[in-house]
Amino acid sequence: MTTLGAYRGVVRNALGYLNVIDRPDPDNVFHRANLPRTGDDVAALTSGVMTTVPLWLNAGDTVSNLTAISGGTAAVTPTHSWFALHNPAGSTLLGQTADQGAAAWAADTVKTLALATPVKITASGLYLVDIMVAAATVPTLVGATGARPFLTGEVNLAQTSGSALTTTAPATVASPAFQRQVPLVVAT
Repeated sequence: MTTLGAYRGVVRNALGYLNVIDRPDPDNVFHRANLPRTGDDVAALTSGVMTTVPLWLNAGDTVSNLTAISGGTAAVTPTHSWFALHNPAGSTLLGQTADQGAAAWAADTVKTLALATPVKITASGLYLVDIMVAAATVPTLVGATGARPFLTGEVNLAQTSGSALTTTAPATVASPAFQRQVPLVVAT
């Protein structure tokens, strides 16, 4: 047994796929992403319902902006949209962007929204990033399809909670339900 357990391969080679997430110089521009910058067009949103994904953040990170990318379907007649950040347990709302109201979200468009106040991360862990859009037709998002957790300790790669949400993120992530469609989110 080694420090790598029973693994006998070259760790650098095994984890090489993670390099597609990084920017050319990750020391120059702070960012964290939950998925590689590849993906499909996924129907990850339901009008007025919050979609939440876990995102690893390190102690010392300062999150100022949250980003998602629409897929091939634009928002039609949006009335509210925002991004938010909850602590790992989902029990505390750490920050939220301003409600975007009726602002358009075209197809294949990056949407980066600033948190009202930047959030300084004090402990490393899987924080929860929330996306909510209320619209006649919600946009699809760039992302992936994930499986339901089945091993002890696994978390949902995406989940939904709330209903009839409008301008403000809920203080807690209450009664989350597993969701197969996982949107790509980036914190900067």
